[in-house]
Amino acid sequence: MSADHSGTHASEPRPLAWLPFRPEEIEGLPEGLEYAHWDGAGEYPTDPARVAFYGIPYEIDGALASAEVCTRPLPLMRGVRVVQALTAGVDHLKSALPLLPAGAVLCNARGLHDASTAELALTLILASLRDIPGFVRAQDAGEWRQGFRPALADKSVLIVGYGSIGSAIEDRLAPFECARVARVARSPRHTERGPVHPVTALPELLPDADVVIVVTPLTDETRGLLDAGRLARMKDGALLVNVARGAVVDTGALLAELESGRLRAALDVTDPEPLPPGHPLWSAPGVLVTPHVGGPSSAFRPRAEALLRGQLAKFILDEPLRNVVATAI
Repeated sequence: MSADHSGTHASEPRPLAWLPFRPEEIEGLPEGLEYAHWDGAGEYPTDPARVAFYGIPYEIDGALASAEVCTRPLPLMRGVRVVQALTAGVDHLKSALPLLPAGAVLCNARGLHDASTAELALTLILASLRDIPGFVRAQDAGEWRQGFRPALADKSVLIVGYGSIGSAIEDRLAPFECARVARVARSPRHTERGPVHPVTALPELLPDADVVIVVTPLTDETRGLLDAGRLARMKDGALLVNVARGAVVDTGALLAELESGRLRAALDVTDPEPLPPGHPLWSAPGVLVTPHVGGPSSAFRPRAEALLRGQLAKFILDEPLRNVVATAI
């Protein structure tokens, strides 16, 4: 059932927005639009051809919505003008751009997952360095296993991909007394915290880093960015943390480094994903795997609702939208 949050006369046509949350649960939705709820499961709530604003499903029954689910109605959305993702990365959606009418825009959710993903990145670093998985296994076995573990204090950290999430990660690194933090991004620049180096500087920066955090979007340029050659440049015993996309790191090359014991890794994303049963990453030494949970947390819903409210308000007023990453031609 669609929900009318409009103050206009019922006979007047209003642009239709599909939202991944029930409209009646979102306070402050702008008037002048018709709203319908579709979370990626079940039948479509209305004729997709009428949709002007498509808020892409994010989660179905506790699992992230697949690219197939997200893009399924797009061939039928002949009048869509805005496709709004609730993910920072939209690599799984760009292949659907040719399905959109000319002029339709694809927007990502830059900023939405900063807090949650940055928290997980710090969690993975601390859990890996202090061997929390080992302590959990010892607890399961009823064993008291003491020993010396490395701290994050005095470590050198390299952030690969210094956008809003990378900056949020550095915010959270500040109290941990790291020796230094280096930053790499597609576009070099200067910040209040220091320089952001170009990607071409990776070979000279990797050997100095005790912890390398990967948070760059997946693009043609970043696919396989951490390949065998660049992984080989990392110092012995370094920790690789990936909260970006699995394909930014060459899985085969990483496995070789893990199995040799030279590197450790903490991975919220993998290639392939989901990681299938029996895959060697599950049992590789020195690796901690979480199932792509950087975004899904209690911080998600209020920030997602705020993003949708803001974008819908701009849409109804025909103002420029935030976070436009592609336009259909």
